[in-house]
Amino acid sequence: MSDLYHKIANSPVGRQVVNALNLPAPAILERASNAEKSSIKGKFLLGGNSGSPILDAVMASLGAKKGGTQTHMILAGKIAHADADATISLDNIDETQRFKGLVFDATGIENSAGLRALYDFFHPSIRHIAKSGRVIVIGTPPDKCNTVAKSAAQKALEGFIRSVAKEVGKKAATAQLVYVEPGAEQSLDATLAFLASPRSTYVDAQIIRVNKTQTKAPTINWLKPLEGKVALVTGASRGIGEAIAEVLSRDGAKVVCLDVPQAKDALEAVANRVGGEALCLDITQQDTPQKIAAYFKEKHQGLDIIVHNAGVTRDKTLGRMKPEFWDLLMDINLGAIERINDALLSGDVIKKNGRIIGVASISGIAGNFGQTNYAASKSGVIGYVEALSSHLKNGITINAVAPGFIETQMTAAIPFTIREAGRRMNSLSQGGQPQDVAETIAFFANPGASGVNGNIVRVCGQSLLGR
Repeated sequence: MSDLYHKIANSPVGRQVVNALNLPAPAILERASNAEKSSIKGKFLLGGNSGSPILDAVMASLGAKKGGTQTHMILAGKIAHADADATISLDNIDETQRFKGLVFDATGIENSAGLRALYDFFHPSIRHIAKSGRVIVIGTPPDKCNTVAKSAAQKALEGFIRSVAKEVGKKAATAQLVYVEPGAEQSLDATLAFLASPRSTYVDAQIIRVNKTQTKAPTINWLKPLEGKVALVTGASRGIGEAIAEVLSRDGAKVVCLDVPQAKDALEAVANRVGGEALCLDITQQDTPQKIAAYFKEKHQGLDIIVHNAGVTRDKTLGRMKPEFWDLLMDINLGAIERINDALLSGDVIKKNGRIIGVASISGIAGNFGQTNYAASKSGVIGYVEALSSHLKNGITINAVAPGFIETQMTAAIPFTIREAGRRMNSLSQGGQPQDVAETIAFFANPGASGVNGNIVRVCGQSLLGR
């Protein structure tokens, strides 16, 4: 659905009115419309400790040629690095200078006094962030620190990055924190490629953890990172599911689109458009998991990626909710995921280094009026992902997205005042697009994201709801 206020606010006259009345001013977000535009471009200012293994990995990741990447890496202060294009004094940044990204390695901060390094780097540089810019701070997981003081200092990065995100949102810029487990430095490529690019435009104030992995980093075609992979997307006939199918296909995957038989015509249209296959099945049927497993074993010799997108809502306050509303939500939104995964994993259908991806919701994090059933089911998805992640073998990972207000047919049906509140109550002052959810799922599916496991990433523009 079109956001009329967004269009007016970005017109010459509308911009003046919005500024005069101090109304929300949603900027135009930069999205990945094609492979060339989705690459990482611009000047990135990097700060950190000299000789840091993380800084070396960051330089290698951002400097690699990922689908037309054209970055200029500028190091702050007196840090020297052979791969840098230049160095700059933070005390002498030209007022006209704009940086596409500000990246700071905070892994060397050992205590509260060391947090001053954040101020010293960002105080002179933050006002030079470009429109649709990226702020990325890299830290050590607090539970992996060897002292209490360091653990506290690294945890402080979360409050810092969430506040920075609120300050730069008016420029359509975002801020993220990446916790890198010691020894996982070489698994950063996919995470940084995603966060530094337009593909993460509606992901804001998120904390992503990169763990050590036994999987050797693969050689990736960054224009077609999913080339040769087979993916299954449930609920693929429209909306977010349709966008997921399109993005995974764009990235090279063979996509099998699944939905209920009633959606057969729309499902086949999506499958044909992305060069995939249509599979009409009702995931609430008890034999569906076995049918899915048999289909992929027989036709594709296995499955690389499964995206559990299918879901429904049946909103009512708890006291007025019919029992069938509760049962249906739990069965489709959570129970079907468990049954399908059990069949695929027990039958060895998911291939080595496979990807399981769930779709949760910020309702499962913050709750929502009249959605006790929906919120419980989506919170259950989050718990399921977090619990299963430590039990998977053969390099298989599981992660989930938690969308906020996304412009779909479902949100278009929301009453006007509630819809406008949903759109504006985030740091970017606008709703997201189905593509934004799909891009995050494509990041999880990337072969280079083997160290990303058990993560829940909100796609909500830093919604004011939840944590």
